[in-house]
Amino acid sequence: MAFSEIELYKINTCVGVLCNKRAPESIRDQLRYQYTIEKHDVIIYEIRPRWNKPDENTRMPCAKLTFVRTQNAWKLYWHRANDKWYPYDPLKPSRDLVDLLAEIDEDPHGCFFG
Repeated sequence: MAFSEIELYKINTCVGVLCNKRAPESIRDQLRYQYTIEKHDVIIYEIRPRWNKPDENTRMPCAKLTFVRTQNAWKLYWHRANDKWYPYDPLKPSRDLVDLLAEIDEDPHGCFFG
């Protein structure tokens, strides 16, 4: 089973707030954040114009949140330049999605936004 309607509402609300906060309305033509929900994963992407073709956008993954239903916990992953996901070791899995989103927003190790 993927996410329930209640879980989807919380995901859409909380992750949506983070995406909007990271890219204020005034710069959204140059930088914005979006997310997708795929099975038990929520993937956050940075979207910006391609440097050599400004009319095209690039979409780079920033963070992945995976819900492990058997543990009732969220796990956080960061995306490396080799196009692979790695566990974000500074933070343990959490039952509260908001805890992990706060860590992504703060980005104390420069893993998500550079």
